[in-house]
Amino acid sequence: MTEPNATQNLDRSGSAALPWSRARDLLATQTPAEDLTFFVGTVRPDGRPHVAGVGAIWVDDALYFVSGPGTRRARNLAVNPACTVSVRLRGIDVTMEGEAHRLTEPGTLERVAAVYRSGGWPATVVDEGFTAPFMAASAGPAPWHLYRLTLHRAFGVATAAPHGATRWDFTR
Repeated sequence: MTEPNATQNLDRSGSAALPWSRARDLLATQTPAEDLTFFVGTVRPDGRPHVAGVGAIWVDDALYFVSGPGTRRARNLAVNPACTVSVRLRGIDVTMEGEAHRLTEPGTLERVAAVYRSGGWPATVVDEGFTAPFMAASAGPAPWHLYRLTLHRAFGVATAAPHGATRWDFTR
């Protein structure tokens, strides 16, 4: 399990720090079963930010997402893997910071494709990526690349009781 090595309570109203397990368990149970939109923020080579919605899933205690190779997001990640990923889960908004790297290992691609299929996206592995009968129009042609977020830091702001705001640090 990915566990934080440090936690900082950011709540200014007296609420206790939120446990990482609250966010992690929701990521594990809400993806891919529920219709969630994740937003990936990357940095263009000239330093300007770029944000785009993606379909992401939590598999084996890590976040994965797909991107077309010609998208601004994929081109940015090829130059600078630093990124953020944000999502509104049931009762907590989560922003994760880290680095996203493309994966091409067949076993990992197959395992993640199976989870995507269980959620209704019929992904199959082809040419070190995925293909499917449908994808976001902005993704460009298949094969689509798979990325894994190496988590460095995450922030959670609870929108339901118990309330609170917390930062979790994962880098050692």
